[in-house]
Amino acid sequence: MQQYTLRDPLSRHFSLSTKMAATQPGQQTSFTTIALASAGVVATGCLAYAVYFDYRRRNDIDFRKSLKKQHKKVSKANEIEAKSAEKGQKEKIRRAVDEANEDGFPKDPEETEGYFMQEVARGESMCTDGSDPVDAALCFYKALKVYPQPRELISIYDKTVPKPILDILAEMIAVDPSISVSGAGSSAGSDAGNANVE
Repeated sequence: MQQYTLRDPLSRHFSLSTKMAATQPGQQTSFTTIALASAGVVATGCLAYAVYFDYRRRNDIDFRKSLKKQHKKVSKANEIEAKSAEKGQKEKIRRAVDEANEDGFPKDPEETEGYFMQEVARGESMCTDGSDPVDAALCFYKALKVYPQPRELISIYDKTVPKPILDILAEMIAVDPSISVSGAGSSAGSDAGNANVE
């Protein structure tokens, strides 16, 4: 005789929900596995390309020549760009000096002193806030134009003004022949002035 057992419907439902709960973490693991596998494939592809590129660079003469041509082309383009930027900056410096000279400078001693202090303060603030170096140098140039002893002021600038702005100021002085940096002064000041004018 066969014996039949009845199963409880709740136990059947409980066992299905347990099986479903067990499959949920597996899906998260498979997503992580897929992500890691994808990253591994990409990394392997990059490594394979690097090895292939290195092999061609070492063994293929034409490939090596094309790389050299490409490198020369980029270097030449960078050189041309640097020269044009330098030429543009020199033109900007020349225009700034010409405009400053056209605007004129105060002649009255009291106005000259106030103008000097104002331009030095503007130049110092432009140095610290990262403004255009040509504009900052122009402020120091204007102060130099009204100062009675330019050589002395240049030696002070040499100690206090940042080098890039000082170089631009030296170009401004070279553009304007009306600034006399020669004359009596200490030998250290003379050397500093000559270095800046050249």
